[in-house]
Amino acid sequence: MSAPAAFTLRDARLEDAATVRQLVRALAHYERKLSSFTALVQDFERALFGPRPYAQAILAEVAGEAVGVALYHTTFSTFTGKPGYFLEDLFVQREHRSAGIGRAFFTEMARRLKAEGGTSITWRVLKWNEPSITFYLRLGAKGDPGEWDNMSLSGDALARLTA
Repeated sequence: MSAPAAFTLRDARLEDAATVRQLVRALAHYERKLSSFTALVQDFERALFGPRPYAQAILAEVAGEAVGVALYHTTFSTFTGKPGYFLEDLFVQREHRSAGIGRAFFTEMARRLKAEGGTSITWRVLKWNEPSITFYLRLGAKGDPGEWDNMSLSGDALARLTA
């Protein structure tokens, strides 16, 4: 078996919006949620590089080709009075997993968060995704035993509130 290829991390740029979309779409496929994926390249352009960016993206590259993405946004804890990050998406193409890219993404986000005086990185993981759960636990992450339920308003429910 050959050694994993060397990789680099860099911030996504406007011209990477299509690549970010492609990697997030691959994640949606992996998570069995492809039918919910509707984002367009323009959506990523606006969200990441518009007048009010809502998120940031880091790309992992091997030989100049993007093979992974970490997409996150800032949160705020009223209890600590400090910022945090919510990791919306982390994806590494199958053939590049176990090369240290996932750990490198977390290390880079932790470095940035520490520089900002932040306190935590949070994310969600599907209950059936054992490989990812195992990886997160090895990093030292702790799961939530269920004290809180995830809630959301979208689609028709959101539309009714604005009608």
